[in-house]
Amino acid sequence: MRAGTVMLMAALCAASACTGPGAPIGPSIPREAGGNAGGGTAGGVLAFLVQPSDVAAGSPINPEVMVEALDTLGNVLTALSGTVRVALGSNPSGGALSGTVSVAAASGVAFFDTLVISKAGGGYTLVASAPGFGSIVSAPFRVFGAIGAAATR
Repeated sequence: MRAGTVMLMAALCAASACTGPGAPIGPSIPREAGGNAGGGTAGGVLAFLVQPSDVAAGSPINPEVMVEALDTLGNVLTALSGTVRVALGSNPSGGALSGTVSVAAASGVAFFDTLVISKAGGGYTLVASAPGFGSIVSAPFRVFGAIGAAATR
């Protein structure tokens, strides 16, 4: 093997570890147009740069969820500084989403570092939305039963 090949494999492994097991490498870029789920406007769409990962109930999702605004070619719309919101999409166990669910994007990216789901269950999804961009649904993720101090709350 050549050195370039080894470096490429290492980069791919590092990228997949950042997004969680089974998650696609890189942002999910919806291709439909319109104001419905998965769509956007002629100017751009939202995409999950970092998908939500499996987490213990009552603990912040880590790594932090990141949503970005992309133009039709997949480039980050760095001028976006508007509000991006996240909400529970699929909620199989009746959990509540808490933490900061509405943030101002910085250079086209919104960081959600305090998102917490209250109840264990599989198949949760988040829905991100922003005015003029429609909405996008995350990949499904699991919330495990709380452990340690979180279990006694």
